[in-house]
Amino acid sequence: MLRWNDVLNFARSGNPAPDRKVQKTEDEWRKQLGAEAFSVTRRAATERPFASEMCSIFKPGTYSCVCCDTLLFDAQGKFESGTGWPSFTQPAKENVIAYKMDQTHGMTRIEARCNVCDAHLGHVFPDGPAPSGLRYCMNAAALQSRSTEDK
Repeated sequence: MLRWNDVLNFARSGNPAPDRKVQKTEDEWRKQLGAEAFSVTRRAATERPFASEMCSIFKPGTYSCVCCDTLLFDAQGKFESGTGWPSFTQPAKENVIAYKMDQTHGMTRIEARCNVCDAHLGHVFPDGPAPSGLRYCMNAAALQSRSTEDK
């Protein structure tokens, strides 16, 4: 289980190697993604809080990167943070998220990126629930969900 010190160490010293890498040109990403997903994932934009119903859906399933389909989160780790963005306590695997120091907007945060395709996903904060204490605050536009209830 990752904890805040692990996240800080990855951001400062380097991320674990991903299982694979996906690289495309900007034009290829633009053709593949909708306008909002492109803006969020390739330009590090942030969607408006409470803009997606994904925040209030708590069905069994998984959440993958909208760009490269890498499994990022399991719904078991999803929780209601009240922030307006889908929030998770842990990634599906230690090496699917890349962490980067983000000093934009007059503050220091830890940016979360897909470690496979470098898509901006959101940020990680140390104010999540026990036992990890982590809150992966993700843009819904960067995720695709799959319910396992229908299987």
